[in-house]
Amino acid sequence: MAQDVIADLAALGQDFARNPYEVFARLRARGPVQRVRTPAGYEAWLILGYEEARAALADPRLVKAYPTAPGEVGYVRPGPDTHLLAVDPPDHTRLRRLVAREFTARRVAALEPRVREITTGLLDAMLAAPSRRADLVPALSFPLPMTVICELLGVPELDREQFRAWSNTLTSAAPVEEQEAAVPLVGAYLADLVEAKRSRPGEDLMSDLIATADEEGDRLSPGELLGMAWILLIAGHETTVNLITNGTLALLTHPDQLALLRGDPSLLEGAVEEMLRYDGPVPTPTVRFTREPTRIAGTLIPAGEVVLPVIADADRDEAKFPEPARFDITRETRGHIAFGHGIHYCLGAPLARLEARVAFAELLARAPGLALDVPAPDALSWRVGMLIRGPVSLPVRW
Repeated sequence: MAQDVIADLAALGQDFARNPYEVFARLRARGPVQRVRTPAGYEAWLILGYEEARAALADPRLVKAYPTAPGEVGYVRPGPDTHLLAVDPPDHTRLRRLVAREFTARRVAALEPRVREITTGLLDAMLAAPSRRADLVPALSFPLPMTVICELLGVPELDREQFRAWSNTLTSAAPVEEQEAAVPLVGAYLADLVEAKRSRPGEDLMSDLIATADEEGDRLSPGELLGMAWILLIAGHETTVNLITNGTLALLTHPDQLALLRGDPSLLEGAVEEMLRYDGPVPTPTVRFTREPTRIAGTLIPAGEVVLPVIADADRDEAKFPEPARFDITRETRGHIAFGHGIHYCLGAPLARLEARVAFAELLARAPGLALDVPAPDALSWRVGMLIRGPVSLPVRW
């Protein structure tokens, strides 16, 4: 039977933003399907626990396209409905096939020298500070993935600070009126970007996406290109910004693990996977909807409801990961779902992993004595919302 709203997550404020894991665990103890009010103000059904969330991520009964008018489901998507995270098969199958033709593993691997060059330049600037102090977010976590995705798409002149402000508004629990104001501004900006690449193509991903066609001559429409620019620029940098920030915080609050990684750099790949599991950048994916009454783990969810599989709780489920609250870079992390699961698995996961590996390798090699520059971790202010998780800033010293 349907449940009443049993947890107002918005009312928890920074307590929930700082540590949602304890809240999710308490809810999971009451059952794997729980109805809540989210920090953004809309009501949703959380799917908790590893097996349950993983199954929900691949459940074809949970759809991305609105089952009815957006206002009737209590949630309005802040952006176009023409990208991979807003459509279902067969449209999703077609879009992913066309994009995957150009956004290949080989293309990502070829970026490593440039990623290292950008990282080196950013660290040169950061480490030149006479105070030996900096905020890691504007110094490294944000500009590295933003520069990489802009260059990949062929837009090096993007007003990155303005786009960062828009992106923060659209991926956090900002007031609805602020999101509604940002959407047309981002849309107009990206429409101009796509048209500029169409008029003056270059050797970049956006130009290739405009030109690509399959064997039958199918290609992305103007609206689909706009949707892809939207998702690549926002999702293409936000996840990595917070992977680097959260991962650095995890290392600095676990000095034994930091010393272990410094002593054995071969542990870096596994360390990045543990960062993703332990405190990944995406607590919940973009929303899904019940197209019809749907029973999940014994609970019947009515049609037209918002459903959120909780990645953050799945990767902290003791049934899958023993002692899940312990940060251990030597842990077996296979099976974590920080990048999702099923047909909507993150297309940019290889790029995020590459950027994180390079960023941590260079940062740890060049910043001996790296430490938090706040009285205590609880002094950090966290982004509010359930789509993107990370501290607003991360003061460090070395």
